[in-house]
Amino acid sequence: MKFAYRFSNLLGTVYRRGNLHFTPDGNSVISPVGNRVTVFDLKNNKSETLPLAARHNITCVGLSPDGSLAILVDEEGAALLVSLIGKSVIHQFHFQKPVHCVCFSPDGRKFVITKDNVALMYHAPGKKREFNAFVLDKTYYGPYDETTCIDWTDDSKCFAVGSKDMSTWVFGAERWVNLIYYSLGGHKDAIVACFFEENSLDLYTISQDGALCVWQCDTDLDGLKPRPPKDRAEDKNESIENLGEEFIEEPKGEEIHGKATTNEKERRDKVKYSRAAKYFFNKEGDFNNLTSAAYHRKTHLLVTGFASGIFHLHELPEFNLIHSLSISDQRIATISINSTGDWIAFGCSGLGQLLVWEWQSESYVLKQQGHFNSMVSLAYSPDGQYLVTGGDDGKVKVWNTSSSFCFVTFTEHTSSISAVTFTSTGYVILSASLDGTVRAFDLHRYRNFRTFTSPRPAQFSCLAVDSSGEIISAGSQDSFDIFVWSMQSGRLLDVLSGHEGPISSLCFNPMKSILASASWDKTVRLWDMFDSWRTKETLTLNSDVLVVAFRPDGNELAVAALDGQITFWDHENAVQTGSIEGRHDLQMGRKELDKITAKQSAKAKSFTTLCYSADGQSILAGGLSKFVCIYHVKEQILMKKFEISCNLSLDAMEEYLDRRKMTEFGSMALIDDGAGDEDGVAIALPGVKRGDMSSRHFKPEIRVTCLRFSPTGRSWAATTTEGLLIYSLDSGLIFDPFELDIDITPSSVHKVLSQKEYTMAIVMAFRLNEKKLIQEVIETVPFDVVCSSLPELYVEKVLEFLASAFETSHHLEFYLTWAQRLLMLHGQKLKTRSGKLLPMIQFLQKSIQRHFEDVSKLCEWNRYNIKYALAISQQRGMKRPAETSVSEEELEDSNSDYLMEEASVHS
Repeated sequence: MKFAYRFSNLLGTVYRRGNLHFTPDGNSVISPVGNRVTVFDLKNNKSETLPLAARHNITCVGLSPDGSLAILVDEEGAALLVSLIGKSVIHQFHFQKPVHCVCFSPDGRKFVITKDNVALMYHAPGKKREFNAFVLDKTYYGPYDETTCIDWTDDSKCFAVGSKDMSTWVFGAERWVNLIYYSLGGHKDAIVACFFEENSLDLYTISQDGALCVWQCDTDLDGLKPRPPKDRAEDKNESIENLGEEFIEEPKGEEIHGKATTNEKERRDKVKYSRAAKYFFNKEGDFNNLTSAAYHRKTHLLVTGFASGIFHLHELPEFNLIHSLSISDQRIATISINSTGDWIAFGCSGLGQLLVWEWQSESYVLKQQGHFNSMVSLAYSPDGQYLVTGGDDGKVKVWNTSSSFCFVTFTEHTSSISAVTFTSTGYVILSASLDGTVRAFDLHRYRNFRTFTSPRPAQFSCLAVDSSGEIISAGSQDSFDIFVWSMQSGRLLDVLSGHEGPISSLCFNPMKSILASASWDKTVRLWDMFDSWRTKETLTLNSDVLVVAFRPDGNELAVAALDGQITFWDHENAVQTGSIEGRHDLQMGRKELDKITAKQSAKAKSFTTLCYSADGQSILAGGLSKFVCIYHVKEQILMKKFEISCNLSLDAMEEYLDRRKMTEFGSMALIDDGAGDEDGVAIALPGVKRGDMSSRHFKPEIRVTCLRFSPTGRSWAATTTEGLLIYSLDSGLIFDPFELDIDITPSSVHKVLSQKEYTMAIVMAFRLNEKKLIQEVIETVPFDVVCSSLPELYVEKVLEFLASAFETSHHLEFYLTWAQRLLMLHGQKLKTRSGKLLPMIQFLQKSIQRHFEDVSKLCEWNRYNIKYALAISQQRGMKRPAETSVSEEELEDSNSDYLMEEASVHS
């Protein structure tokens, strides 16, 4: 149960490709991020990545009208039917070809998908269990080129499909006498979007060249006449359709070309469209194509996005421009409007941006962007409340672990970040970069207040800060030196020389002033910071050293080398205490262009990042692989392997060669199939060069660049090709009893509790270890009686429960009093075991600190409001009664007393 870590969230990646969706209540955005889906709760300022994954990157998302079901389709055409309530996969289906769009009908009974030039209508899965959730109803033919968009009428009677052949087709979802299909032209470029007007068959079509056509229909929705059921004799020739497919292929020419038919009455009765108006968007430049659009029927609001990052708001059908703004310098890939029409979500796949804009107040509701290139390094704050990441794009981002949002980005570096870390206070972030600087950032004022440089320009590859936060050291790639600075003065204290290769890793001993440096010269050197910066010891290994890490208590050193071995050292005596052969556990995948097998290529791989767990008993290791391994240090055995991704859109994921991609001329992976794609090289005609010819499609390789355990011990994080993955203990689904006897049951606990044997009741509840039962017992017993008589072993367990209870419970003062009494009575005894109890204490500190910040903001806000009200009343010349001033002072005193009490418990 100790290693029951499960995927809990994905940070650092907010949008990749595909379409965005608002939930029916309009408060959350569903965004595809690679092969996963993240739900951003805009009301509660939280995000959550669903614990499910497709086999390839998700390209389109369909959401049911009630918001309970979603269809996720990846780039290969494989679909997942997902329950957003249970957050699990209900059904899997393969459409055999890439799908361009998925859209549910407004009544939720059917959904349409488009692939190639065909539209397929399926029965939507119902409320009951069924063997096949996707039952094909009809197949619609019409467009000559690929289909691009779908839209339904409000009553689900008809739907429209746009195509790259510049036509839009209106199909009947049922058998109508006067509407089987209708084709609309009038555009000179591919159709980007088509929208029905509210409760009408009137249609808007928008093309890529920025043209908007308004189509009026001479028939209302109520004017559609159902076709009577066919006679069996007439239906004899259509017996092929008994498989559930209906091929609607009418003779071309009736409505489209206006030719006379044999039955003049039928021609007159059928639905007719006429173009009422045609408008053009103001384009800026030749390459400013219209890329996406969304329409809100109730407010008649049309939002259009362009390749230059500009979006327009128009009111239809008059085409009045309301608003125009540039929100990015990249192509706007998708737009979505919430149910009330107030918030507009934009996705930019080029930079991985997700923006939610409130157009009436002209303000951002959400503005998030991940790292443009891959993440390289991460670090937890000492209380586990924040995460800092550094990327190849030169940005340093700080994330809140509870809300999963980035709240500050530092862009002072001009080259890629190689390492980031927090100081012991948790309010200063240090980052090293290949631009030759180490920078210190203040989390109070959000500014870069120190910049450390070397006498000669050097590229810094690693970084370490001592436990006091006063000494900063960074290793160089090119000069093989270690530079040491003072945080207070910002001056260079010393340059440590001795290594004969690039410095790969630095780590300070948490308990002593000893610095361990690893280098490609096959040595690890230990430097004493207080003894004239001399080399205290040199540890020699058999291969290039890649990373070093100290155990949290400082008594052990772990070293990972290029030969795939992890060795453990007693650094005081320079004695190796153990080793782990980790090469077989990496299980490297095969790249598309590899000439050798995955098994052979894994022989040359090694771990590039190490991290001890919070209690120091196990170690995490990762490298150029999709696996993260956790080892037991003392037993030197593999405890568990975590597969961080199953995304086959990334390279080095498959174990064996794919024979389907092999030809007599070599691998098909050598062919750049991005030509002609909307994101790739755009070549319209021979001899015409348009677009960026250097653009190429590539598959990023799966890798783990950095691993860190949370100081609370409840989770660990990994920076990977996909983003920042968080794995945490899912305590709600784990039955983990402690010294359980056959007599201990919930009924016996209740019986002891009714007899007022409070200490025994708590002990029995913790031995059974059911969270609801523990909460019931603790909230029942008087803490004055129990705290003094509680055994020492159960004091730790009560404190750990209190720390987890702070995250969900509203009984803040009650649990604070419990924690204060326990720490006051048993603090001296707990000091003797401070090393093992440190994760639990930090977990408690993180929970109290978060409440402290929230309550202090509320109290400050209340004080401000009261002072403001008093000032206004004084300005108006109103005399305040004596009791008003007294009550205000009492309220201030109560606020300050409450904050002081919480601060004392926190300290």
